[in-house]
Amino acid sequence: MSMDMLSPQALHERLGDKKPLVLVDTLVEEHFSAVHLPGAVNVCVYEIVFLENIARLIPDRDQEIVVYGSSDKSLDAVTAAEKLDGAGYRQVRVLEGGLKAWKASGYPLKGRDVSVLGRVETSFPAGDTRYAVDTEQSVIHWFGRNRTTTHHGTLRLSSGRIRVKDGQVDGAFEIDMASLRNIDLEGDPLQPDLIGHLKSEDFFFVRMFPRASFTITSAEQVEEVLSSLPNFRVKGVFELRGLKNDIEFLATAGPLQEGEVRIEAHFDIDRTRWGVLYGSSRFFEHLGYHLVYNPISLQIRLVARPGA
Repeated sequence: MSMDMLSPQALHERLGDKKPLVLVDTLVEEHFSAVHLPGAVNVCVYEIVFLENIARLIPDRDQEIVVYGSSDKSLDAVTAAEKLDGAGYRQVRVLEGGLKAWKASGYPLKGRDVSVLGRVETSFPAGDTRYAVDTEQSVIHWFGRNRTTTHHGTLRLSSGRIRVKDGQVDGAFEIDMASLRNIDLEGDPLQPDLIGHLKSEDFFFVRMFPRASFTITSAEQVEEVLSSLPNFRVKGVFELRGLKNDIEFLATAGPLQEGEVRIEAHFDIDRTRWGVLYGSSRFFEHLGYHLVYNPISLQIRLVARPGA
């Protein structure tokens, strides 16, 4: 469709006309409550039932509709307009530049916290804060592979702490290797054999090395990154089977919610750097079906709260 754009100035003039139009804020309800254009109604474009909600509110396909989103960097309003056009609405326009352009033009806004438009969403506070990891909610998902199969499961943390001071982040975490679980063979009689094999000296030698650990040496915030992308570059020392090696990965720290921090990271490690050599063609020949690929994929999800 050819997008029909409306400048903030033109919309401001149109709102003074007597000819009715429906002004639709396409953002989430929480954002709408904080700031919106006067007279707007909220129908979030991210909802699966967006068109159903619009149809209840605006059953007339000939009704003039102006949709807006946050700024010209976001596709919220454009996506809404495309969906409305596909549903047969014949008079749909998009506010050019969204809320940001409306504010820059000096026009009024409504809501309980209009200053939200000028604030940068942060992942950690700037002050000195200590966090304790919630070991019940935090989990490490692991994935190992060979030529025909992918096995996956979980590990749990036995302890963890994070400290933020003057914008710098450090921390230390301990992993309970005895907590190793397998998921993909749930209910299969081979599952106990796989778990036993992974805990044996062939792999993680849990009897001798019941704990693994990771210590952060630096965590630098990535500048000007979108909130759905990793926003920290983390470096540290990972100890497994009594061997220590440096690792580096990207992590995503979610915005603070009631003082809680949520952190997620996805990355691979080469298990052979920590002496886990079983099935590696780097160290053994003629492995046949015993071949196991060297990378182990890790998906780490941490929940931490202010504490000692």
